[in-house]
Amino acid sequence: MRYNKLGSTGLYVSELCFGTMTFGGQGPFGFLGQVQQAEADALVAKALEAGVNFLDTADTYSEGHSERITGQALKNLGVRRSEIVVATKVFGPAGRGPNSHGSSRGHILDAARASLERLQLDHIDLYQLHGFDPATPIEESLEALSDLVRQGLVRYIGVSNWAAWQMAKALGLSALHGFAKIASVQAYYTIAGRDLEREIVPMLQSEGLGLLVWSPLAGGFLSGKYTRAQREIEGSRRTAFAFPPVDPERGYDIVDALAAMATRKGVTVAQLAIAWLLHQKTVTSVILGAKRVDQLSDTLASVDVTLDAEERKLLDEVSKLRAEYPGWMMDIWSKARVEQFAAQRHPR
Repeated sequence: MRYNKLGSTGLYVSELCFGTMTFGGQGPFGFLGQVQQAEADALVAKALEAGVNFLDTADTYSEGHSERITGQALKNLGVRRSEIVVATKVFGPAGRGPNSHGSSRGHILDAARASLERLQLDHIDLYQLHGFDPATPIEESLEALSDLVRQGLVRYIGVSNWAAWQMAKALGLSALHGFAKIASVQAYYTIAGRDLEREIVPMLQSEGLGLLVWSPLAGGFLSGKYTRAQREIEGSRRTAFAFPPVDPERGYDIVDALAAMATRKGVTVAQLAIAWLLHQKTVTSVILGAKRVDQLSDTLASVDVTLDAEERKLLDEVSKLRAEYPGWMMDIWSKARVEQFAAQRHPR
């Protein structure tokens, strides 16, 4: 297990993060998993044994039960607080009232204290806005998060599922008003879904933000179970709920390439898909979810999978994005300047 800095902060997190969305089995997220306390303890123990020091949850997972089970697992396992980085999120529904969701000051402050109580912790290491709230000014949200940082209840702040322009605006407002700076974004990214490379990745590289990847197997599409011949699996989550969306024809081209390479290397398709992410320089940590210890053991082993230059080139080629404007124009119009800059930084 390797450890990466979270954006431009001094905090190091494991390159694999254990996500607890499968804990609890209640409410709208209940179909994702029914993991209860004893099973959760075993999963968290396995992750820690492998060197994971980073856990991710959210107040809306299983109506708060995911946080509750996560906190109790840390207590049951006797994990020292200084040895674990705990991330959670606010934004989704936490009740039935009109102010029980979103990123308003009131909801953020109430939700943070509720999360701390469920997690049985005195602070949250990374507190993330789980979505973009068009009803609340970004300044209001940032000020509330900054107050939590000043109070010692939160160490770092982040966002999830935001567009590049929204993050850029938030960074500008933080610099202008002295608010806490966003440290990271949690976003969907897979070899079968590389859309964030268009705008978000360049912004992260420019501004020094960390990237936490959710659903690295594209909701099971890259698990190795789905092929051109086996497009549906009875009882599987993806068969019932095809999320995140994947272009099937392009997706199966990628699965074919992964499967052939996995056979040659003696690894699983899932391990290879995660290893591809770990080879992307922008990625800080990849969030793994699991219902069983054997599932988690398989994906944890992805840290041992290496890709040489030819293998990376093959996978990049089969999964590359179609050029879109203004990207293709920038590639053409800025080519000479890019080459000039590269030559300056790396003299031949």
